[in-house]
Amino acid sequence: MQTEALRDVLRAAAEEAIAAVHPSRCVPAAVSLDGSRLFAGHGITDLDSVSRLVVVGAGKASATMAAALEEIFGSRIDDGLVITADGYGVPTERIDVVEASHPLPDERGVEAAAKVLRTVQLATDDDLVIALISGGASSLLTSPHPEIALEDLHRTNDLMLHAGLPIEEINTVRKHLSRIKGGRLAARAHPARVISLILSDVPGDTLTTVASGPTTADPTTYADALDILERYCLSDRVPRAIRRLLQGGAHGVLEETPKPGDPRLSMAENILIGSGRDAVGAALRFGETCGLRARRLPWPLTGEARAAGRAMGELARELRQHATLSEPSTLLAGSGETTVTVTGSGHGGRNQELALAAAASLEGLDSAVVCALGTDGRDGPTDAAGALVDGGTADRVRAAGIDLHAALEANDAYPALAAAGDLLITGPTGTNVADLVLVATSR
Repeated sequence: MQTEALRDVLRAAAEEAIAAVHPSRCVPAAVSLDGSRLFAGHGITDLDSVSRLVVVGAGKASATMAAALEEIFGSRIDDGLVITADGYGVPTERIDVVEASHPLPDERGVEAAAKVLRTVQLATDDDLVIALISGGASSLLTSPHPEIALEDLHRTNDLMLHAGLPIEEINTVRKHLSRIKGGRLAARAHPARVISLILSDVPGDTLTTVASGPTTADPTTYADALDILERYCLSDRVPRAIRRLLQGGAHGVLEETPKPGDPRLSMAENILIGSGRDAVGAALRFGETCGLRARRLPWPLTGEARAAGRAMGELARELRQHATLSEPSTLLAGSGETTVTVTGSGHGGRNQELALAAAASLEGLDSAVVCALGTDGRDGPTDAAGALVDGGTADRVRAAGIDLHAALEANDAYPALAAAGDLLITGPTGTNVADLVLVATSR
């Protein structure tokens, strides 16, 4: 199978992966209605005994999740509001959709989050609250402590992102700067029953980390958040109000986030309805239909994007070298989330940086292709989802007068990949289950 054919296979495999985790599939698979009986998770709820059915949520997939839920419940929904990123809204009839800024929160998100809190606080023990949670909600579902300004959150988020913190540690800090994250949304809804439908965008699908866990018990503390900032030398760089609040919480001045066993979460059930693992499975099944030996990536997709890209290129070389006549073509697929420690002022995202680093490792290698993309359709502050590179990418970049290695050092992958014709531009996909990497080789 030649390079162009492999590129076509990876494009189609990526499309299959995204389709498999779209809410139009995931929500009906997790929730069903038989007359008045609601089947979700481990329980059955008789909706005739429910006074009000309320839907709230946030994330890049929350609007498409809301639309899928309306297909199931229709007029049974009494009230609803979800917050999604700009460009990710879809038409709905009974659930309001608010678009807000991502990855840095804005006043639209703050106002909508306040309305979400007011909505769930009105719920009684006769009501059912369905929460629709997906990646991106950490920024979109923003309700800061009163002593923190929105600009303080911007500065802190920006520092953490540029320092290359893993998402688990970023969200530990975010939980303790918020009145809605870290289980506080579900606690506010008590004594109503809360069913959360969650699309995971984090490695390992740890539900306490997805969207900073607004409906899950939080095992982390204010002291943990302070320790994270100190370890990355950020404690003296974050705004004084942030540092003061975390220190107050660590000394017991502020109430901690709800912990496991908190009675206010006793009526909350969290259901994982889709993840990167599901997307990878769909990509691999498609690869098998195309005659490729399909395998999961032998390690998680984490760490620095540039290092991960070099590893993908080296892996492709090994696969190419060990291809056999009986198994000439191979597809590897994995998901997760890399990080970028920003040292330059270029334009790009973690998937583009991974792909450009892979292109450097692949240079001159025939019939080897690497694809890296964000399943939400947006990689960093760009209009690209990621990129699809091969052994000729480095030459195409060079022919455009661009130094590939200098572009990597400047975190300037977007212009280089655009010049090579290797960017993947999908637009908003309506889902979000972290990043997807595909490696394909053939004799």
